[in-house]
Amino acid sequence: MDDRYFTPPIPNGWFQIAYSDEIKPGDVKPLKYFGKDLVVWRSEDGELSVLDAFCPHLGAHLGHGGKVKGGSIECPFHAWQFGTDGRCTAVPYAQHVPRKAKLSTWQIKELANMVMCWHHAEGEPPSFDIPGEIPEWGHDEWTEIVQREWTIRTRNQEMAENAVDTAHFHYLHGTTNMPKSEASVDGHILRVYSDAGMETPRGTVDGSIESLNYGFGLAVVRFQGIVETLNVATQTPIDDDHVQLRFHFAVKKTGGADMARGVGKAFVAEVSRQVEQDIPIWENKVQYEKPLLCDGDGPIALFRKWCTQFYSWPEGQEAAE
Repeated sequence: MDDRYFTPPIPNGWFQIAYSDEIKPGDVKPLKYFGKDLVVWRSEDGELSVLDAFCPHLGAHLGHGGKVKGGSIECPFHAWQFGTDGRCTAVPYAQHVPRKAKLSTWQIKELANMVMCWHHAEGEPPSFDIPGEIPEWGHDEWTEIVQREWTIRTRNQEMAENAVDTAHFHYLHGTTNMPKSEASVDGHILRVYSDAGMETPRGTVDGSIESLNYGFGLAVVRFQGIVETLNVATQTPIDDDHVQLRFHFAVKKTGGADMARGVGKAFVAEVSRQVEQDIPIWENKVQYEKPLLCDGDGPIALFRKWCTQFYSWPEGQEAAE
């Protein structure tokens, strides 16, 4: 374990691993997340599947040269075939399919063009759910989604903590005020609400930010102010030391499509600027188990307590609160 952190390296939860429209019927794509090699593919009838990548026969990677044949994926090495449930469906040169021939499957959901995958360090089934839809995504009253993506040498909890770390917005990002944040917990959901003034050429406009965090992997952030803005943020562990951060922005066309696009462009630029200021902090900081906090730090203690449910703690190690 990296000695910069006291928490286990990869948390449990739902995480984005792909975009639905990138995996069309017949497509095969190699992936690497959660420190594992995976393959995502879609059968000819449209069923999406994520499997462990290495063929149980002689270890070929199905994501490199594998092909979809009907409802199965075919290994490029010896043409063994596996269904969407991971079971071997055919061995073309054998009279009998080995009974133990099976690949581990990963539970997935498609949400707003995102492929979300359940990860649990001990292989347990999902202990919580994510929304079935995001109403703004793809709605005619909102602009098309604009995507941004970063790969960062850090861990999920370090990034998520920014939502409740109110002071850093002023001192790191240069905002004119420090937002006052209120946080509440409902099981796996952390809600953070902040008042946030937005600077414009005509002065400060009152605004607010509401963030609904579904574990560490999905945050739906809604901004009120000049116009309504949406940011759907996903944070997926690649391995013990790297996280893939994706932002998906949309703006409500309240003042017309052209105005929304202009505001959206400026908003995306500003949020991206702030992320890129955060990156060197995240990549070089340490994670204290018992940080020295003061009364202006925001609800960090509540956040830390909420975080403990998303880890499989090593035997003998208690979750810190």
